[in-house]
Amino acid sequence: MDKFLIEGGKSLRGTMTISGSKNAALPLMAAALLADGPVTITNVPLLNDIFTFNKVISETGTQVLFDQEKRELTIDPTHLNNHVAPYDLVRKMRASFYMTGALLGAAGDARVSLPGGCAWGPRPVNLHLEGMRALGASIEMDSGYVIAKAPNGRLPGGTFTMNPSSVGATVNLVLAAVKAGGKSVIRNAAMEPDVVNLCDNLNTLGARISGAGTPLLVIDGVDHIAPGTIHNTPDRIETGTYMIAAAMIPDSDVTLTNTLARDLGSFTDTFRKLRVGLEVGDSTIRIRSADRIPPVSIETAIYPGFPTDLQAQWATMMTQADGKSTVTDHIYPDRFSYVPELVRLGADIDRRDNTVIIRGRSLLKGASVMSTDLRASVSLVMAGLVARDETEVLRVYHLDRGYEKLEDKLNGVGAAIKRVSG
Repeated sequence: MDKFLIEGGKSLRGTMTISGSKNAALPLMAAALLADGPVTITNVPLLNDIFTFNKVISETGTQVLFDQEKRELTIDPTHLNNHVAPYDLVRKMRASFYMTGALLGAAGDARVSLPGGCAWGPRPVNLHLEGMRALGASIEMDSGYVIAKAPNGRLPGGTFTMNPSSVGATVNLVLAAVKAGGKSVIRNAAMEPDVVNLCDNLNTLGARISGAGTPLLVIDGVDHIAPGTIHNTPDRIETGTYMIAAAMIPDSDVTLTNTLARDLGSFTDTFRKLRVGLEVGDSTIRIRSADRIPPVSIETAIYPGFPTDLQAQWATMMTQADGKSTVTDHIYPDRFSYVPELVRLGADIDRRDNTVIIRGRSLLKGASVMSTDLRASVSLVMAGLVARDETEVLRVYHLDRGYEKLEDKLNGVGAAIKRVSG
């Protein structure tokens, strides 16, 4: 099992290219199953979750070709003949559950294992299943599998109100409703860029979806989704992560390319409170660290609020701020596995319910740490970049799920990270 050895105290200076979004690419991959022929997706990142989902899709008889050099993925569902997404693959990542909506829309029935994924907090799929019932599907459970069927092979469509709003459930219902026999309405729909990107791309292939980016989605079912080329969006969480890293590491000057600041929602306004150098272009963001970091407390919220996927990184940065701050997660209140690991590095941080209290500025010192999820892992890497001496980060396979070539990108701007096997 690979680990990172990080020599701290190196400033970051140079240019980093942001990869395509994993969280946006996975819905596009599932959507390709709805088409009448091959769909090519551009700007697809080289990540373990992408490779895993390729295997899930291939199980259906769909042809999957990935040109890794061009970052182009072609999915041809012409010979889709198996409507099962098996446990041994789906357990590895929650997004595989998108196969439920995709297979319902494409074939009228689906047998999909209950999902796995990061080991933190309860994230039930009840909302997905209730929504599919509202669109006309019959839902049964059998030995850990969801059995979903559309009457006469095609959902009639319907209306469903999300409570709470959910990106995953919104994506699944969009996939199920695009080829329904009638109109579907999703109220309190997720407004995240991942959902907007999915709807916009489906519309280019012949879908009829209106309201993307608002809480009200209206989907008029169509008979056909055409083959074609669709485009993945840059990874806004990778963008935010590297913005935070550049801000927290002294004497850093980093320019991010192939990114879209508009997808960051309110994060950019919060980031400005750090009083670091910030220049935002059409597809670039430049960050220059300041002499000191003021304490800035945050609370996560659904988009366009502060992303839950950036709270661990923000808390890590706040260990270097001059004063006390708090990080509160209203989305996933159990997402704090990084806290005891930061304490091992010397952070003055503790958790109370769904809030962590950080008392900066802490002089971090290298130690051996490990984590249980993707964002916690990257927060520990960031801590290692500012810590004295060497930090050992175990279980970096979590990082390989969501950050393409993380050590190469950081080393390219001055970090000293070594990947070690075993």
